[in-house]
Amino acid sequence: MARTTMSKHTFIKRALVLVLFGAVVLILFLWRLGLAPLYAGLIGVNAITLLLYGYDKRQAIGGGARIPEVVLHFVALLGGSPAALIGQELFHHKTRKLAFRLVLVAIFLLQAAVVYGYWRYLRS
Repeated sequence: MARTTMSKHTFIKRALVLVLFGAVVLILFLWRLGLAPLYAGLIGVNAITLLLYGYDKRQAIGGGARIPEVVLHFVALLGGSPAALIGQELFHHKTRKLAFRLVLVAIFLLQAAVVYGYWRYLRS
């Protein structure tokens, strides 16, 4: 039993390294295409977030190794909250877990407040 748990954790770590590598490659590719670094980063993080939600839903259905909720919240906090909200609805994933949804909405509202504050106070 402990060996199975250990192999799941190893799988998750490897999957996350691949996801991180993929995100960096995508961001650099978009940047080289001429997008501003901020936009390239946001598009890259949101693309990876949507892929993680889809992957986790597929694993939930098949009973495979899952992405920890903290990782899903972390990528949302990095700027992937729009894709996280879309992924929840698109894949019908974690829609019944109220605590998960509340944390995600709090992250989204925090990010919206930061953007509003930036445009309202720092840009004027």
